[in-house]
Amino acid sequence: MLFKSLEFKLMSGQKVKITDIPVLEEDNKYCFMLNIRLQILLTSIYAQKRPKNIYSFKDYLKRVIKWPDYEAIFGINILKSNA
Repeated sequence: MLFKSLEFKLMSGQKVKITDIPVLEEDNKYCFMLNIRLQILLTSIYAQKRPKNIYSFKDYLKRVIKWPDYEAIFGINILKSNA
């Protein structure tokens, strides 16, 4: 899976970086949901008085979406018997 990152400056001049943004095809059923969740994260960062310098979009998604959707997006495969 390909990941991208987004780096921007706030009005105060502080640099903020969002990492681990998955790249999905346009026709993927999770593409719209990820765009909306990214927009919500950006809005919440702008609303904070002192945001952190680095955010992980993957960790954010782990907290806000249902686990089956998270597994479908990131394709977590658990190996049985270490095989």
